[in-house]
Amino acid sequence: MGFEIILQAIWIFLPAYAANGGALLVGGGLPIDLGRKWRDGRRIFGDGKTWRGFFLGSLIGMIVGFFLSTIAGYLDENGLNFYGLNRFGGFPLTIPIVSSLCFGALLGDLIESFFKRRIGKERGENWFPFDQLDFVLGALCSSFICGSILHLFGFTPYNWFLRAFTPLHLLVIFILSPAFHIVANYLHRKKL
Repeated sequence: MGFEIILQAIWIFLPAYAANGGALLVGGGLPIDLGRKWRDGRRIFGDGKTWRGFFLGSLIGMIVGFFLSTIAGYLDENGLNFYGLNRFGGFPLTIPIVSSLCFGALLGDLIESFFKRRIGKERGENWFPFDQLDFVLGALCSSFICGSILHLFGFTPYNWFLRAFTPLHLLVIFILSPAFHIVANYLHRKKL
């Protein structure tokens, strides 16, 4: 597996990474579950899942994605995109594609939080490997659905997801994401 594949995988998944990390950094405020409990007597999601974190985290990821798309477009136009960096469909398709990566990442995290509460895990308690891969699965599922819809309705001549994520890209994402997650959590706890 070469440098090019690793770079492409990180590039294409950077909006999801930014959304997931951004939600942690800018979160707080009104919990998504409004403090309600599920029928098992436990909170639905918990205090760590807030509306502000969900929307501002997604916005941070989308800004990163639009920036990357702009850079890749510039490199394409000038014959400098030697590593085949993804444009996320190019404008205006960048909007739904990047949004699906970002909102999908946070939806995956939210779904994992629901199940984590059901088995009695507390906020901040490690649930390996689900804590490290929840946002990855959410972003991948959401962007697959988005790519399929865009293709089905004729907005793209191909499914963006299937062209963007080769099996090698997916392998890199599934290997690197838990490592990134563990390091980010460690740094956040140390307030570095």
